[in-house]
Formats: sequence, structure tokens, C-alpha cells
Amino acid sequence: MTLSPAPALDSLNDAGRSLLFTEARTANTFADVPVTDAELSQIWDLAKWAPTQANLQPLRVVYVQSPEARARLVQHMSDGNKEKTLAAPAVAVLALDSRFHEHVPTVMPFMPQLEEVFEGNEDARYSTARLNSALQAGYFVLAVRAQGLAAGPMSGFDSAAFDADFFPDGRLKSFMVVNIGHPGEGAFRNRLPRLDAAQVVDFA
Repeated sequence: MTLSPAPALDSLNDAGRSLLFTEARTANTFADVPVTDAELSQIWDLAKWAPTQANLQPLRVVYVQSPEARARLVQHMSDGNKEKTLAAPAVAVLALDSRFHEHVPTVMPFMPQLEEVFEGNEDARYSTARLNSALQAGYFVLAVRAQGLAAGPMSGFDSAAFDADFFPDGRLKSFMVVNIGHPGEGAFRNRLPRLDAAQVVDFA
């Protein structure tokens, strides 16, 4: 494998840091402004570039858009999440692909033997999928924000019931719902405290 020269890296300016981190918050209401299919595709076109273990990319994204599918999804949401999920301009369900290793020849072409390794070790396959799909979920939320949209990520839904309804073959396992759109009136609650570096960071 030939390594290309490393480019010089620029730091994100204050506006970019604000958009992605310091001023960004979870949205609870959304304006009545459509989110286009092109915008939703562009979210993944950003999120896909962030790193995963061995480039395995086990996350799968299902945009639940039709009124019929949205009504089915809402049945599986916890009561506090039903109204905002029904009203959001776009909704993504994030799931892990339990058969992600079938794509190893494409995403890791110089180590095709990994496909057989994961095929023969279900525990390793699922632990790898859980960790890396959760990592990708964080990238996904940042990609939503980078598109100038607000995200409302939630775990408050019956994932087993949803999977039985939407993924009957058992291959995909849902773990998060993300409402997406432009923030509406009262979308953002007051920001809760964050732990500072002295409480979290150490240097060994």
C-alpha cells in the first residue's frame, strides 16, 4: 500500500466550532420547512469519511419519510417522543448491520481475510458493530449540523418492536432515532452543564 503525503491541516474557525459544538444543541421542535432528499444524502456524504475500526462502517441509516412509515415508526416511540417525531420534517433511524463483514472486500480490499474472521466469530462481530456504529452515530449528528440543520437524537423507542416491523430479516438492529430539520420556536432548552477538563482529562 502506497502512503500519500500528509496535507497540512487547518483548524476549524470559530463559526465552524460554534455550528458543530459550542452553540449546537438538541432540537425538540422543528419549523415547517421541508428537508430534501438531496440534503439527507449529503449528510451521509459527510459522515462516511470519519474513521471506524478497519474502515468497517457497520452503521446503516433508514430515512422514514412516507406518512405510512412515519405512523408505523411513531407507534414504537416512547410517549414523550411521539409528537415531535411525527412533526419532524425528516427522521433517520440508525441501525447496525450484523452482516457488515460481507463488505470487507470493498472497504478493506488489502485484508479480505477479515470477512472470514468475523464470519466465524459472532461475538467479535457484534461487539465490533456495536462500538463502531455508535461511533458513527456521533459523526452522523455532527454531519447533520454541518449541513445547517438541527438534530434531535433519541434512544426512547422500542427497538425490538421497530426491528420486527421494519427489519424482519433480523440483519439490522436499530439503536437510535434522529429527528432532523430547521429548528422551530422553542426548539432549544437551556444548555445543561458540561464537565470541564479538570474533571475528565488527565495526562499520564
